[in-house]
Amino acid sequence: MHYLLNGKEMSSCAIGTWAWGTGANSAKIVFGKERDEEKLRETFSTAFDLGFDLWDTAEVYGNGTSEELLGSLIADKKDSAVISTKHFPGRSYKEGECRRALEASLKRLGIDKADIYWLHSPRNIEQNMKELALLKNEGLIGSVGLSNANIYQIRLADIVLREHSVSLAAVQNHYSLLSIEREEKILRYCSKQNILFFGYMILEQGALSGKYDAEHPFPRFSMRGMSFTKSKFRKIAPLIEELRTLGARHGVDPAQIPVAWAVSNGVIPIVGLTKPEQAVALAQGVNICLTDEEIRTLEKLALDSGVTCKGVWE
Repeated sequence: MHYLLNGKEMSSCAIGTWAWGTGANSAKIVFGKERDEEKLRETFSTAFDLGFDLWDTAEVYGNGTSEELLGSLIADKKDSAVISTKHFPGRSYKEGECRRALEASLKRLGIDKADIYWLHSPRNIEQNMKELALLKNEGLIGSVGLSNANIYQIRLADIVLREHSVSLAAVQNHYSLLSIEREEKILRYCSKQNILFFGYMILEQGALSGKYDAEHPFPRFSMRGMSFTKSKFRKIAPLIEELRTLGARHGVDPAQIPVAWAVSNGVIPIVGLTKPEQAVALAQGVNICLTDEEIRTLEKLALDSGVTCKGVWE
């Protein structure tokens, strides 16, 4: 499946680069792992060769270091790469903040235009959306997106943009089997308004990958280790077992089942990759067709677990 963005065809899955940065809000702090730049370069090459042309980053991922690395990798692929990046606004609106943030991101990425530029948090929506509309009309942004927003904030953003002859192109929210009820109304609205829905944390940072469980938890001193405890793993044990069963049935890694589930719901999943073999596995996952019964079983097990996930930034 492919989607159109600014008249440009893009793959049905975006590659996330949250774990590509260094320092604050990076691989070590969030995921408990060191960044291996050489491995990331191999990962990019493998994924791009497999047709993954949609790359998602943000200014806050490693304080810009994720954008810098991605920029060096797309240097000779600017005509074919689709670049998505984000600005995390301050609590108080400052005129020109979006422009300054965008210009800094474009410099780090080495590009003249962001295919899609997101307001990373729904703060001061009316003022920030007016700025983004202006940047869009100037040609510095292909499309405008809003992340981590509720249905009311999404509607407001679209209204403000339309006043400036721009429409909201996409919403990017936390979306997984452990957050489906929260996003149901938003998904329906986006579908009705022809707004693309990007889902991040599809695998809950690995909790739904089939690799981890109560006996094999996350690295202890990491954000994901603190937010996803052994007790939570015990509660979702039946769901993890079903992911492993379906992975074996479809001949793929269990981590690809939540990806296939998201695609089946019309969601563009954002999947973080740090190893070439993960890109190869993902290429199989996006093409899996789950049955209605398999989808219902997954969703029931998720809801029955009583576990819901929400980031501290949401």
